[in-house]
Amino acid sequence: MERIYFDSAATSYYRPRQVAEAVVGAMDAMGNSSRGTHETALAGARIIAGARQLVNEFFDGYGAEQTAFTANSTESLNMALKGLLKPGDKVVTTVMEHNSVLRPLYQLEALGVEVVRVGCLNGGLKKEECGEGQRRDKGQQEERGQEGQRRDKGQQEERGQEGQQQDIQQMGLLDMDKLFAEIRPGVKAVVCTHASNLTGNVLDIRRIGRACREAGTVFIVDASQTAGVLPISMKEDFIDILCFTGHKGLMGPQGTGGICLRKGIVLEPLLTGGSGILTYSKYHPQQMPAALEAGTLNGHGIAGLRAALLWIKEHGGTEAVFQKEDALAKAFYQEAKEVPGICFYGDYRSYEDNRNDEHGQRSVNSCGCERPKENCFLGRGCVRAPMVTMNLMDEDSGEVSDWLAEEWGIDTRSGGHCAPLMHGALGTRKQGAVRFSFSHFNTMEQVKKAVQALREY
Repeated sequence: MERIYFDSAATSYYRPRQVAEAVVGAMDAMGNSSRGTHETALAGARIIAGARQLVNEFFDGYGAEQTAFTANSTESLNMALKGLLKPGDKVVTTVMEHNSVLRPLYQLEALGVEVVRVGCLNGGLKKEECGEGQRRDKGQQEERGQEGQRRDKGQQEERGQEGQQQDIQQMGLLDMDKLFAEIRPGVKAVVCTHASNLTGNVLDIRRIGRACREAGTVFIVDASQTAGVLPISMKEDFIDILCFTGHKGLMGPQGTGGICLRKGIVLEPLLTGGSGILTYSKYHPQQMPAALEAGTLNGHGIAGLRAALLWIKEHGGTEAVFQKEDALAKAFYQEAKEVPGICFYGDYRSYEDNRNDEHGQRSVNSCGCERPKENCFLGRGCVRAPMVTMNLMDEDSGEVSDWLAEEWGIDTRSGGHCAPLMHGALGTRKQGAVRFSFSHFNTMEQVKKAVQALREY
């Protein structure tokens, strides 16, 4: 049985072969970077320096030296939050966040940091904004015929008011008016994810970043779900601190990630120790990147990350990756929405708009952003991260996911998704949710097989 992997939002499984080759090659040739002048140490230094430069290019950063490598985005976010915030400071965040943001903030809150958490619209979505989804549901019922209608009616009666509320909440749109109202002088930092790992909803980080810059607030972005998939410019998006992982959209090995700083941003390091420079000082170096890199780096993993970045660059960059993955996610959604009893979580309006211009691009900005359509490009709130999250009726998400894996060889993510506040907003804390997330290496044939499996559940 063919193994079909639809869990790329958790970690890359399909990777360019060059990544593994680079890791093995580094193990054969790489010494400890910055710990000597012999050839093996210099080889390590060159590989790491090359990776820093590529990261800086990918994110339009403030110089390669402003990138410090970490083990993952969790370490990067802990570094950013705990290295910046002090008792008495105020930070604004959202219910969309991963536990990698939420848990450090709970710790800081206990120490005296004021934390404001912006929620969703009416817990999920204003009723008047649900018209399109309700019409779609009605149309699906009509297409499925009388039998499907009876089943839907029975499900609604069983689910009662709680189920109806879930239907209202299922888009999980953030209350942006509340968010912008909270961004004002005196707020130390705003930290938010670029895209929800649960719903796939994308925030317009450029608008948020501009508001932060005008207010004198540090803007921290968690790019775990978008790095390598959606375009990110630290300069144009007004990002002060960018945290990323290497093992998802960037297609690198696990155990790689990083943090990129705007010049002038100073963080207190989480760790101090070996640095390769200033050996006789009692204090850890303050200059980047050594300031945030205590001890030996994962050089072998970084070599693999460098190979992955080169592969993406050589194959059309993030635009090409996104176009492929977006097409797969959209095709899956459009086919799967006809499956009886299916419920989606997230804003899929960009997948509903089939009006294209002469160049094949969407002719409207489904995000409603202020830019002309020709400048409304990829991840500015106009599109989704390439994932589709759903449930089948009231079936436990774990049972659905296990059945897909055991009977069809289809790997998905189920249950909770390290985003507890968003599950609360969606009403899925008990049921969880099944997430299909797509890779550049998935195929339309695999998408069709997944939809067929859902129909036969």
